[in-house]
Amino acid sequence: MTDTSAAANLNGAFKPLQIGLAVSVLFFVGYIALGWNGWGPVASVEQAVGEVSRWCERVQPGLFYEPVNALSNLGFMVAGFWMLWLLGRDVLAGRTGLMVGHSPVALLYAGAVIWLGPGSLLMHGTHTSWGGWADNLSMVMYILIPWLINVSAMGRWGGRRLLTVYLGLVVIYGVGRWVNGWGLGINLDFFGLSIAFWVISEVLYRFHSQRLRWLSGFVGFAVAGIFGLTPMVMWADPARYWWVLLFWLPGLLSPHPPSGRRTYWPWFLLGMASYLGAFAIWQTGKAGHPWCQPDSWVQAHGVWHLMTAFATVCFFLCLRSERRIEQ
Repeated sequence: MTDTSAAANLNGAFKPLQIGLAVSVLFFVGYIALGWNGWGPVASVEQAVGEVSRWCERVQPGLFYEPVNALSNLGFMVAGFWMLWLLGRDVLAGRTGLMVGHSPVALLYAGAVIWLGPGSLLMHGTHTSWGGWADNLSMVMYILIPWLINVSAMGRWGGRRLLTVYLGLVVIYGVGRWVNGWGLGINLDFFGLSIAFWVISEVLYRFHSQRLRWLSGFVGFAVAGIFGLTPMVMWADPARYWWVLLFWLPGLLSPHPPSGRRTYWPWFLLGMASYLGAFAIWQTGKAGHPWCQPDSWVQAHGVWHLMTAFATVCFFLCLRSERRIEQ
C-alpha cells in the first residue's frame, strides 16, 4: 500500500469524526453570532437575569444564561466524538457489524449523542422556547435508538426499515412538540415512554419467549415505579396516563427471538447505575432544594449531564458486545 492510499484510507475512516467536529464548530459560531445581541424574550417557564433558574443555577447575562448547566453539555459532544473515533478504528481494522465501523445505525447513535450536547445547551444557554424544544427533541432522538434496535432485531426488520421508522417518529414528534407543546396535546410523555420501551425490549431481547411477549408490558410499570410513578397514581388519573397501555407495544413488535446475544456486564449495568445515580443527583439540582447553591461552579444539573454522557458511552459499548448466536 502506497503512502497516498494509506492516507486516503485513514481520511476515509475518520471522515465522520471530521464532519462531526466541523459541524460542532459551526454550531458554536452560529450560536455566538445569534446570541451576541441577546436572545430575545425568554420562555414563560424560565427566570430573568439575577434570579435562580429552574435548575438551581443563578441566571447570568451574556451568551450563556446558565453557564455551568449549559457548558457541561460538552460532555455529550466529547462522548460522541470518541464513539466516532472508535468507529473509525473499526474501519481501519476491517471490522463490521450493526454497531461497528461505518454502519448507519452506529453512526446514528454517535451523532445522536453529539446532538444531545447542543440540544440541551440551547435550553440552558438561551432560555428560549425554541431552545426548550431543541433540548426535548434531542433527548427523544437519542432514546428512540436503543429500543428500535431491539424491536427491529426481534421483528426481523432490515436496516432501511429501522432508519425509516426512526426518521418518521422524529419528524412526527418534532412537529407535534412544536405545535402542541409538551405532551403533544394528548398527555403523551414520549421520552418517558421510550425509556420504558427500552427496558421492556431489553428484557425481551435477553429472555425472549412467546409467553414473555404478553407479560412484558408489566415491566413498564416497574420502570415507571423507579421514577416515582406508581400504579395507584396512574389509576387515579387514567386520562393523563392512558399511554401505559402502550407498554405492550414492544412485545407486539417482537415475534422472533434475536439472532444475537449481548454481554450486559459491565457496560449495561454500569450505564444503568450511572443514569440512575445521575437521576438522583438531578432531583437535588432544582430551585428550592436544600442542597441548591445557585452561585456555585459545581451544579447538580451539570453533574447530571456528565454522568448521563458517560452512560451513553456504556450503552454504546454494550451494544457493540453483541455476538451472533450460532444456529
